[in-house]
Order: sequence, then structure tokens, then C-alpha cells
Amino acid sequence: MTLQYRLIPVAIAMSAILSAAPALGAGPNGRQPVQPVLGELDAGEAATLFFMREEERLARDVYLNMDALWQLLPFENIAASEQKHMDAIKGAMDKYGLADPSDPEALGVYADGALQQLYTDLIDRGEGSYLAALQVGALIEEVDIEDLEVAIAGTDNADLQTIYDNLLRGSRNPLRAFVAEIERQGVVYSAQHLTQEAVDVIIDTPMERGGNAGGKGSGSKRVGMTEDADSADQAGLTSGLERLIARNGNGSGSGSGSKSRKGSGSGDCKALDEAARA
Repeated sequence: MTLQYRLIPVAIAMSAILSAAPALGAGPNGRQPVQPVLGELDAGEAATLFFMREEERLARDVYLNMDALWQLLPFENIAASEQKHMDAIKGAMDKYGLADPSDPEALGVYADGALQQLYTDLIDRGEGSYLAALQVGALIEEVDIEDLEVAIAGTDNADLQTIYDNLLRGSRNPLRAFVAEIERQGVVYSAQHLTQEAVDVIIDTPMERGGNAGGKGSGSKRVGMTEDADSADQAGLTSGLERLIARNGNGSGSGSGSKSRKGSGSGDCKALDEAARA
């Protein structure tokens, strides 16, 4: 299934914000948010910030749904990561005096109609099988990566660029995790939104560490992941994802292919309990 979808409809979002400019700072019940402490954003920057908040929330909501349905790696912890991404964007919105576009507690309900339809489509697809759910996760991260790159290119605000850059790293690591689990199911992953070349560059690059927060990954009930799971900021999650990818197999053998994906060889795949003790 190929889904061609760009999650930053800037022209539409800008039009909506400009038409609602007098009420831009009002909250859902007419309450005024905190006063901005930084310079003002232009309409396009505000629209993008709104949309990225909703996009990260869509990812969280889909992953929570898939975790409840399948109760398998890696949805639980990546959903926790998306919550942290949402929180990072909310922090920026508070700085600039912007209210949430919709209720973050209303799972699966969005202010943007295109996001609403995308959520429905992804849930329907992910309910088909565990493999389909993993493909949905990888698709979300691919789309998010493109949107964040567009967001970075679309602003000269260094504060926003830093936030988006951290979130970009926080999408590449989950993409690696989803692809690793997909290929552990015996399926070679094909790009769904980005070019295959762009996806291969990400997949063949080691897990990234970074951000200002220190990682404290206590063990999770899910093997190979961490309890405190922020892909962009937590070194614990990176370690857990590396262990997840390592589960594809180890041992001696020969073959050709990329270091993390394609190739042939012989060796014993670690059992889940062995991976948990690693």
C-alpha cells in the first residue's frame, strides 16, 4: 500500500490562522494562554508549530492503539517517546503564547480534517496484522521525517529549528526500530513515503544519541526497550533499540548486503529472554 501524503498543508493552515487571527491566543474555552517570552512567530511558523503538535499526537495515538491491540514490540515505548515530543512542542507553544489546536487528551480526535482522516486510515490498516501495524509505524515516521525537514527549511527561527532538529532525530531512531522488527518478521522493508535511497541511508546509519536530557532507562516489561523512552533525548531508548535490532541474529556466517539490513549468513537468533538479559 502506497500512501502519498504531505502532513504540512501550509497554505491551508496559514489561511485558517490568518482568518482567525483575532482569536489566535484564545484557549478552547476563551482563556488566554501565558504571555509569550520570545519574539512573535509569523503565520506560517505558527501554523507549522500547531501542525507538528497534532502530528506528534497522531503518532502517539496510533501507537497506543496498536499497543493495546497487539501488545508487542515496539509500540508502547515509542508512544511514550511521542508524548515527550508533544511536550517539547507544547513548551514552544507556551513560550510564544499559542494555545493548543485541540484537546491532547481526546485520543484520535484532531482539529485538522486531513489528520483526522489519516488517523482513521492508519488504524484500519494497522488492525489487519502485527506486520501491517509495524508498517504503519514506519510510514508515520517516514512522513514525520519529511515534514520536519520541511519545517526546518521553512523558518529562520533558531529556537524552532533546534526543536525540529531534535524531533527529526527522534523520528529516525523509531524508523530504524520499526524496520528492524519488520525485517525480523522475514520481510525486507521498502520505503513507503520517502525515497528508498533516503530510507536506506537512515537504516544503514547507527542509532543516534543526543539532546540535552540525560537518559535513565530503567528496564521495561517489553524486551529490548526502556521504560523512559524519548528517542531524541534518552540514551536508554537508543540502547534498547540497538538491542532490538541486534535480535535479528548474531553468529558466524557470510553474505552480502548492508550492515543492518540485507544479507545472508548463518547464526543463532537470540531468544527474547536472552535479549532481556543482555
